[in-house]
Amino acid sequence: MLYDIQATPTAANAVILLNPRDAVAIARMPLAPGQVFEVESQTFTVNQSVPAGHKVAIRSVAAGEPVHRYGEVIGFATAPISPGDHVHTHNLAFSEIDCHNARPEPMASRSVLNSTESFHGYLRKDGRIGTRNYIAVVAASNCAAYTSDLIAQSFDKQSLPPNVDGIVAFPHGEGCGMAIGPDSQQLQRTLEGVLAHPNVSAAVILGLGCEVNQISHYLGRAEEGYIPPEGLAGLTLQESGGTRSAVEAARAHIKSFIDRAASERRTEQPASAITLGLNCGGSDSFSGITANPALGYCCDLLVDQGATVVLAETTEIFGAEHLLLRRARNEQVAAKLIGCVDGYKAYLRQFGGSFNDNPSPGNKEGGLTNILEKSLGAVAKAGTTPLEDVFEYAERISSNGFVFMNTPGYDPASLAGLAAGGVNLIAFTTGRGSAIGFPTIPVLKIASNSNTYRRMRDNMDINAGRITDGEATVEQVGREMFEALLRIASGERTCAERLGHHEFVPWKIGPVL
Repeated sequence: MLYDIQATPTAANAVILLNPRDAVAIARMPLAPGQVFEVESQTFTVNQSVPAGHKVAIRSVAAGEPVHRYGEVIGFATAPISPGDHVHTHNLAFSEIDCHNARPEPMASRSVLNSTESFHGYLRKDGRIGTRNYIAVVAASNCAAYTSDLIAQSFDKQSLPPNVDGIVAFPHGEGCGMAIGPDSQQLQRTLEGVLAHPNVSAAVILGLGCEVNQISHYLGRAEEGYIPPEGLAGLTLQESGGTRSAVEAARAHIKSFIDRAASERRTEQPASAITLGLNCGGSDSFSGITANPALGYCCDLLVDQGATVVLAETTEIFGAEHLLLRRARNEQVAAKLIGCVDGYKAYLRQFGGSFNDNPSPGNKEGGLTNILEKSLGAVAKAGTTPLEDVFEYAERISSNGFVFMNTPGYDPASLAGLAAGGVNLIAFTTGRGSAIGFPTIPVLKIASNSNTYRRMRDNMDINAGRITDGEATVEQVGREMFEALLRIASGERTCAERLGHHEFVPWKIGPVL
């Protein structure tokens, strides 16, 4: 039975037990010393103050022994833990767990419907479907970033046709002073994906002229059909005669693109045309209880329709990758996923880092002690269907069903990779609160608890906190997300869109020269 998180705590409603194996329960609301609570007909007394979402012990654990949540190990006790104790960073330590022995397990085949659900989107020449119709102004480098903003801003007061969603800029801080090789290639792959995105009708690639990331790379690809030549213009500040001249030259191109985009119409498309990017930020302990499992249920509904859902954030599957490996379609897919984790470990070692550096102060204040606990809640976003494929950062998604993309946990960089891969919608869960968006892709914000939903009402689209409030089930909120995504795909605006959020940060992996 579920209860209002703001209600007065009683023995019956004070905590949540997630798995019979667990040594801890989760405080549904703040618990004071002396508070009595019940778990599976046993009565316990709280020994220290336990904030909402934090863990309280229901079993004795000796120093050095593992502690379980979700039925999985989330760390090892650094001191003896008694029933009723607050369990957190002061008595629970991170220790790396080797998941390499996990292997794909046979999964019952899941029948895919001939999309019984539909939405209204834009059919592109390559067969992909857009949920928006933007004209993008993409900076090739930091040297053109300011001018790209000026170009987009010059249309702010101009009335656009109703089916043209806007002129949006993609300024960023990369593109020059960078090593030529994996880092520059990854940036090019990211910008290619932004330029040739299904939510983009046409685009301008803007350079300074002398940077490492030359605009000729993108214009040359156009000749091979990667980007329709009529949908892409390229210019540089140096050849145009400076900032003002570049703005006017770009405006001339964009005016013709507006006419082109105005002629494009939404048509009915099957739900199988949805490619949904999954992300979480500002997570708390309730994220793995409400928002993420509900999103996972939504993802299963989408996969049943033949759609694609893309889990990301390699740093936030660490410690839970064995759960994904068991769902891998075959050994090759499992090996690709392990390769992402091992590659990320090597990347972190270059800088003396650890996966456990990921949880932020806000994550910990929200009850997440370490990366193991955070990851176990995070992977719930991906539902229960088989893992069909694994993609590198900003690689174009080419498989249906549940897939994974190798991205950082840093939200804006993760969203940039997902966008470049071609997702046409993003679902973003948050416990502490998040205000991020993306220039050309609707971002659906899902709050894990009602307090955050009420506090950040302008930013939150769905309140998954109703699950712990006793007002809805995981399945009901998951269905609500599914129906909201179909409406958003047809044009309904999210909170992030209405507020004008348009963050764009490509993942930089190499040195600055």
